[in-house]
Amino acid sequence: MDHERVERLIRELLVEIGEDPDREGLRATPDRVARAWEFLSSGYRTDAGALINGAIFSQKIDNMIIVRDIELYSLCEHHLLPFFGRCHVGYIPRGRVFGVSKIARLVDMYARRLQLQERLTEEIARAVMEPIGAEGVGVVIEARHLCMMMRGVGKQNSLMTTSSVLGSFREDAATRAEFMALLGRPGASGC
Repeated sequence: MDHERVERLIRELLVEIGEDPDREGLRATPDRVARAWEFLSSGYRTDAGALINGAIFSQKIDNMIIVRDIELYSLCEHHLLPFFGRCHVGYIPRGRVFGVSKIARLVDMYARRLQLQERLTEEIARAVMEPIGAEGVGVVIEARHLCMMMRGVGKQNSLMTTSSVLGSFREDAATRAEFMALLGRPGASGC
């Protein structure tokens, strides 16, 4: 990302909306916004393989593993406004497991791109499934979208829930139900 170019664009945006980019409170804003966008879009410049960095371990386990309540912050690709919430990831390994922090890092990597919550959920599921050849993966994201809350329909209490289930989580209703029950959603028979 060209930091100086982004600064110039933000300065132009400030002028376009009727602000004075030279006033005291805004002088450093173009630089601050450019730095924020470098961070918020860092997922485009991160490689999943490098992020995992070999933190996959052989383990004779075939039980469900769940990492829940991973904080999630992303930007909606339609309005460039934030959405935020929680991501829950479950998987059944086939002899290989992730270092637990790598799952949270994968969530962050994909969240730090312009996103649709639906696509983000699927990308995370595939990023967990493929490197370890898991038997199955389930991902649920619950998020609030500022594009719905502070503009448009103005619905303050709306919560969007998406899920992606792969392998045995898709093929076996009992596995899917166990995952949902462990997330605190008893009786959920489908995703």
